[in-house]
Amino acid sequence: MTSLSHVAPGRSLLAGNKLPRGSAWAILGVSVLLSAGLFALLASADGVSFNLPGAAVVAALVYLVAIWGISAAVEGRRQAADRLITGLVAGAFVLAMVPLISVAGTVIGNGLARLDIDFFSMSMRNVTGEGGGALHAMVGTLMITLAASVISIPLGLLTAIYLVEYGKGKLAKVITFLVDVMTGIPSIVAGLFAYALFAIIFGPGIRLGISGAVALAVLMTPVVVRSSEEMLRLVPNELREAAYALGVPKWLTIVKVVLPTSIAGITTGVMLAISRVIGETAPLLIAAGFTANMNYNLFADRMQSLPVYVYTQYANQGNPAQAFLDRAWAAALVLILIVMILNLAARLVAKFFAPKTGR
Repeated sequence: MTSLSHVAPGRSLLAGNKLPRGSAWAILGVSVLLSAGLFALLASADGVSFNLPGAAVVAALVYLVAIWGISAAVEGRRQAADRLITGLVAGAFVLAMVPLISVAGTVIGNGLARLDIDFFSMSMRNVTGEGGGALHAMVGTLMITLAASVISIPLGLLTAIYLVEYGKGKLAKVITFLVDVMTGIPSIVAGLFAYALFAIIFGPGIRLGISGAVALAVLMTPVVVRSSEEMLRLVPNELREAAYALGVPKWLTIVKVVLPTSIAGITTGVMLAISRVIGETAPLLIAAGFTANMNYNLFADRMQSLPVYVYTQYANQGNPAQAFLDRAWAAALVLILIVMILNLAARLVAKFFAPKTGR
């Protein structure tokens, strides 16, 4: 048995050697330099361009091997395994961010060219080449999405309240099963359903803004139900029991206790559901159609939306073609900005309306 007298002064039995702070970044920098130098030599020898993705992959592999080997020699195998897993997780995060940054950079770079006053104040009526804007598509997107929210949010929230607070038997299981099935419905099926529903009522070939709203509501409702259900289940039963003990009816307990407690999570789920459907193209192309004119009436004529506007500008390029592509990129950028604003609004609601747990 090792005696305490054999331990070096100032060193604990449980303490081991550690790499200096910042050594991981230094190893990463050396790995990047080695990989870049290698690929630069290969590019100059073969007369080809520098292979950035290949250099990044090789640099990551060199770093993982180097950090594991150096850490195992200095800190031990357990700490080496920890650094290796940390490197793998960080690499997975960077890999996941690459397409997001690439898409955002591409849309911003191509969309800023037409993000001017005309784009926000004009429609495409009587425009065959350059000029024009997407005001009619923005208005259509906001109106259709608002109508879909008015339909799906109350329906989804009430369904979630029933499943959590009242549903106990086979009916609740059937509803849960149908909600799960609706979650996986392809968006084009929702568009076909809305088109068929209004075609039965008004006749074949009918395309209305409200029809597109119904299609989006079909896609939104299961998302609202599932997110609201999970948030309602997180409300502690002690809060309900305290209200019941004071003689408060169940419906009033739900309105005054359960919903205010879970309002932040419910709002976040609703915002995410809206963000999920606001970019749908196929159901709106089928149910609401497309037009170059302004339309403020959901119940009359076709209505344009931003996703369909992007599709039609790209698919039906005229002369000059670059003008159509610029409008498509600008509309895509506006759509991304709308989704970003909705997500920021959800974050703010979750921050300011969440129950305060501190004294």
